[in-house]
Amino acid sequence: MMLYPAMKDLLEKVPSRYELVNVVACKARRIARDAEMAGEPLAEKPVSIAIQAVARGELEDKTEQTQE
Repeated sequence: MMLYPAMKDLLEKVPSRYELVNVVACKARRIARDAEMAGEPLAEKPVSIAIQAVARGELEDKTEQTQE
């Protein structure tokens, strides 16, 4: 099974696999929560959306993450 985006591409954005998992999980939870609060159905799973966002380089500042 091929993953898209490739792990090596994701690791260029986030320095370690452990941190990548944390970043994606946090972003996916935020996406799911925002969609639920807005009452909007998601076309894709929140984790897929989060992985694509990381691949595009859409990373939040660490200070943003700790404020929630």
